[in-house]
Order: sequence, then C-alpha cells, then structure tokens
Amino acid sequence: MTRLAYSPYYSIDLAPHHQFPMAKYQAVHAALLAHRTICPADVLTPEPASPELLHLAHTPDYVHRFLSGDLTPAEVRLLGFPWSPELARRALYATGGTVLAARMALEDGLAANMAGGSHHAFADHGEGYCAFNDLAVAARFLQEAGLARRVAIIDCDVHQGNGTAAILGGDPDVFTFSIHCDSNYPRSKVPGSRDVGLRKGVEDAEYLATLGAELELVWQQFQPDFVFYQAGVDPLAGDRLGRLRLTLDGLRRRDELVLGRCAASSVPAAVVLGGGYGRTLTDTVRAHLQTIESAIRALG
Repeated sequence: MTRLAYSPYYSIDLAPHHQFPMAKYQAVHAALLAHRTICPADVLTPEPASPELLHLAHTPDYVHRFLSGDLTPAEVRLLGFPWSPELARRALYATGGTVLAARMALEDGLAANMAGGSHHAFADHGEGYCAFNDLAVAARFLQEAGLARRVAIIDCDVHQGNGTAAILGGDPDVFTFSIHCDSNYPRSKVPGSRDVGLRKGVEDAEYLATLGAELELVWQQFQPDFVFYQAGVDPLAGDRLGRLRLTLDGLRRRDELVLGRCAASSVPAAVVLGGGYGRTLTDTVRAHLQTIESAIRALG
C-alpha cells in the first residue's frame, strides 16, 4: 500500500472568490478514505519544516521575513496569497510533507504528499501561489543526508517549474525536467536541465508520445536514483489556468508513464499533487484522486 503524507493544515481559508482551490486538499483526503482507497493507517502526519531545513533551498532572510509576515506589498502580490500565520503554517507543513514522502518512498519504493509541488518559489521569494519550494528542499535534504545522490524532478504541471530550475540549476547531480504549455505562466522561463514547451491546445496523443520519448531521454542522459514527480492536473481540458486539452484518461496514462518508468528501473519516487484549477472543485479533486490511485496501482 502506498503511504501518504497529509495534514489538515494543508487547507486554509482564503479571501472570498480567490481562484486557488485550497479546499481540494481536504477533499482529496476525505474522498480517499470514503472510497476505501486508503485506510487511516496509510496516512502519516508530517512535521513542519524547520528554518534550518528551508535554508537548504532558501535564503535565511526570505525564510525569516516570510515566517514573520514581513513581506513587502510587492512580494505579497507576486506570491498571490494574502499573508497570514495560517499561510505560513501551511507552507511549513506542505514542505515537511514532501520530505516525509521522500523518506517513505525510500522505504516503500513509492509514496505521495497530498500537497506540495510549489515549483514557482525561488530561493529569495515566492510567486505563483508557491511560498517554499518543497521539491528543492526535499531534493537537497536527500543529498545532504546521503540518502540519494542523483535526483530527478519530473514536472508535468502545465506551468514551467521556473523556481525549481533556478534553485537547483548548475548541480550536476540534479536533473530538472519540465513539460508544460509554452504560452502560459511564467512569462519568463528559467531553463532547467530539459524543458519541453508545448503549443496551446495539445491533446492526449501528442502529449503522451512526447512525454514517453522525453522520459527515455531523461533516463539515458541522467539515470536518477530518486525521482520527485510533480503531478499537477492543470493540463486537463477546461482547466481555468491550463491551455492544454488532456482528458482524464490522458492524465491517467501520463501518470502511468512516469510511475511505470520509475518502477521499471527500480527508482523510488515521491509524488506531489501540484496545480489544478478545474471549472469546479469536483473536476480538480477527481483528477488528483486518479493520480493517487495510479500511484497505488504502480506500487502494487
């Protein structure tokens, strides 16, 4: 059984009509239990990330100012969330959840964090609804602890992982791969190890063929011994911030491609949820549930 990291602190109240679907985390967790996809024993509560852990990927100045609520108005606008103590607590637990998922994946082969994927956070600032880059923090944690040496980040969110590329760029032992819609946020892309910018409106067949070929290239060029899979569901057709046109079946096959490649090479993988901005909360939750179900099948 795939073990999952989850905390009720992942969901917080936002301003009315905010477009970020913060309620999805609690809804995914509740649905997994209600459908008996998981049992309570499969869910572990993470510890909040410490400042020292965050310093592996972020500047001490930014960590201190974010946690104390001392951001400038411009920084708050760039982040996209109104600052609150609850937001700071959420960022700490979500980052701790990805570290916990990585540790569980080393034991079990595969694990997931029911949050995370904050790939737009840079070392010295947050942006695009991302406060701390949990992917970069967890990758550095594995390296510093001697638990993994060659770490690949497979980012299938519809938006390019600019913050991850900026933080981890230049490290020969980290490979950042992003497949995304090119004509989408962020306007200025930060080149990673390999980036594939797709045209607007790409559908299942082209996406899956491209991803399959690219995964083979990643393994040929890098041969990771640990993978973080950013499984954002915003490539789904109809996503308010997406611009690609994958079906739910296409997303399922995407997840199976990535997780199957990891399993075939016996590489442990930690899955993080990433983005999803469906027309309704139900659309987004259904897509995230499907990713967790794919992870459970991949392990079984």
